Amino acid sequence: MEEIKLELFPGETNVNQAAPVDTSMVDTVYKAESENPLTLASLPDNQQAVVKEFMDKIDIKDSNLIITYGSSPQNKIAQFSDSVLESVKTKDLGEAGKLLSALVVEIKSFDTEGEEKKGLAKLFSGPKKSYDKMMADYSKVETNISRITTGLETQQRQLLKDIEIFDHMYENNYNYFKELSMYIIAGNEKMKEINSVTLPALKAKAEASGSELDAQEYNDMANAANRFEKKLHDLTLSRTISLQMAPQIRLIQNNDAQLVDKIQSSIVNSIPLWKNQMVIGMGLANSKAALETQKQVTDMTNELLRKNSEMLKQGSLEVAKEGEKGIVSIETIQKTNQDLLDTIYGIIEIQEKGKADRQAASLELERIENELKTALLQTKGR
Repeated sequence: MEEIKLELFPGETNVNQAAPVDTSMVDTVYKAESENPLTLASLPDNQQAVVKEFMDKIDIKDSNLIITYGSSPQNKIAQFSDSVLESVKTKDLGEAGKLLSALVVEIKSFDTEGEEKKGLAKLFSGPKKSYDKMMADYSKVETNISRITTGLETQQRQLLKDIEIFDHMYENNYNYFKELSMYIIAGNEKMKEINSVTLPALKAKAEASGSELDAQEYNDMANAANRFEKKLHDLTLSRTISLQMAPQIRLIQNNDAQLVDKIQSSIVNSIPLWKNQMVIGMGLANSKAALETQKQVTDMTNELLRKNSEMLKQGSLEVAKEGEKGIVSIETIQKTNQDLLDTIYGIIEIQEKGKADRQAASLELERIENELKTALLQTKGR
């Protein structure tokens, strides 16, 4: 632990250069210090000697001393808090969370299925286009992941710096807490001396002498003691605030540490695993595309073989059938013969009918001729 020196009139202090303490013991010491009563006996021997020596220098009749008493650790806390605030106020506290969320979105956006098949018309172009699209998606996602990883690494470095700052803040806060305790103990011991020795002596002197000067001296000392008691009360409040700051600092620090662990896990575990899975997915998709192409080629080959087989069967049967036929089919000969017979019989029938018609005509002509002769004979006789 840093050696503590008490100052009646503290000057400027560079709190950023405070010596570090053993952080493994800080929590235990804090607990022990907060449970100890604010008495001289609670301090170790070396600190008791410092407090006793300092008590002899306290003159509460000095108005400036009362104003500045114990202000050194109070100013140090304020200065260190300002320096911490200055270092973190420009930082986007939600940036790490945004980057992790963006990382999840990028991983989900990667499509390992590629484009859907479009039928046999996409025999070779379909699987190829699907794989090319997947490669383009992978390149885009990989670029974005690399950019996000760089951002996460930057955030991680910043968080580690913040954790270190909070360590110094925690250690310095303990030093200020301990220093305030020693100021309070020294002030309390001085007030015991003033209340039990100095004020009674001044009061007795004023009562014995009846002098207004002695009475004023007693009254000034009483007023100074009252102001000093108020100052000690303010320091006690500052000590309580310093005690409360310890778990607050640790809570913020632990939150940053958990976020650092989350980022580290994402960088060294999740991101490489996701990349491996994307590569595996692409390999599977490539194999699937090749298999799909081969399947389509096989299906097309089988279909062509089936069609050719059917055409060969049909053609061979027709050739064989035609080959077994004569030059002129019996049906054609039968038809031709029947037509010929019908023609012959038709001609005979026509000829016989013509002959009969001529015979009938001859008889009719003969009758007509006889009638004409008869008529002529009759006319001649007259």
